[in-house]
Amino acid sequence: MEHTPRNSGFVLPAAYLSSATSSFTDFLRAQAPELLPGNRADGMPAAPPVPQAGGAEPPHGTTIVAVTFNGGVLLAGDRRATTGNTIASRDMDKVHVTDAYSAVGIAGTAGLALELVRLYTVELAHYEKIEGVSLSLDGKTNKLANMVKANLEVALAGLAVLPLFVGYDVDATDPKRAGRIVSFDVTGGRYEENAGYHAIGSGSAYAKSSLKKLYDPEADAETATRAAIEALYDAADDDTATGGPDLVRHIFPTVVTVTAEHGTVRTPEEETSEIARAVVHDRTERPGLLG
Repeated sequence: MEHTPRNSGFVLPAAYLSSATSSFTDFLRAQAPELLPGNRADGMPAAPPVPQAGGAEPPHGTTIVAVTFNGGVLLAGDRRATTGNTIASRDMDKVHVTDAYSAVGIAGTAGLALELVRLYTVELAHYEKIEGVSLSLDGKTNKLANMVKANLEVALAGLAVLPLFVGYDVDATDPKRAGRIVSFDVTGGRYEENAGYHAIGSGSAYAKSSLKKLYDPEADAETATRAAIEALYDAADDDTATGGPDLVRHIFPTVVTVTAEHGTVRTPEEETSEIARAVVHDRTERPGLLG
């Protein structure tokens, strides 16, 4: 029996074969703009009105913390998403691996944030396939800043998305200081965080106050993970939108580390749960630390 190729008679449009741009976002903007975050395929405005009291407010996610350590950087996030005063999700994953040497944590309107970080991950992979090399760390953060800026109209309507970027700079002259943290504002502003730690989301002020006391630039990855989880615990203690370790439901913070040796690695839940349980135990033994 004669074999018929699966793609017999099908020819890709010329745009799909063009190498004019290595940006997947630019390709979508030209070929299928309705698939971009914030765009609508039904002709409705891209920026919906801010939900009114009693309306269907979309879920929001917080809190994300980033910490550098000796030889790398990590990103950690709580798991709670809220809708007003209601817990919309107890186990949302807000920390995402975006390529071999970077990760992004998301805060703000959950649905749009997830859509943005997924597109960003594809964007980095697409660039590497087209160009044969990965973007530099500065290139990655500039690309993310442009994507945040493209969401400005929706952000001004009350549906803001804020990422927190961490990456390992393979071109750094000092490997011990190659872990970098970059934050953004809704206009696409890009800011290098040189303190060695940062946080975003509704509990960020409490988390940063905690890290101010716990941060050690010479710490190893395990010690830095402990500091990050303690910061999330402190944020949850004062911010109702931040979820602390849930020992009953076995829900614990998500942690990703980025190093030269191992690249971007998601810390196994067994490890994060052990550290989180130790934090809760120590706070129980020393209740004065609760404030």
